[in-house]
Amino acid sequence: MQITIESHPAQSYLDTLAVKNWPIWEKEISEFPWFYEMEEVCFILQGEVIVTPEKGQPVRIKAGDLVTFPKGMHCRWHITQDIRKHYLFR
Repeated sequence: MQITIESHPAQSYLDTLAVKNWPIWEKEISEFPWFYEMEEVCFILQGEVIVTPEKGQPVRIKAGDLVTFPKGMHCRWHITQDIRKHYLFR
């Protein structure tokens, strides 16, 4: 299972995905385990997080990244700067 990141995608692509219509999630600096019951696509508006998959290397995610987390992935979130993101489960 792999996290995919597209850094600074074109605004036209974000518009096609209707990212501005997705809900927003915010969280302060913290660390916690997470499990993805569904695939999640998110666009990071601000902040930074290091996500470490149960089976894999840590991944640094920051403002301007469009990220896809695969269904079924266990990981650990370490938010290093307060995070704000649009998200969509599918």
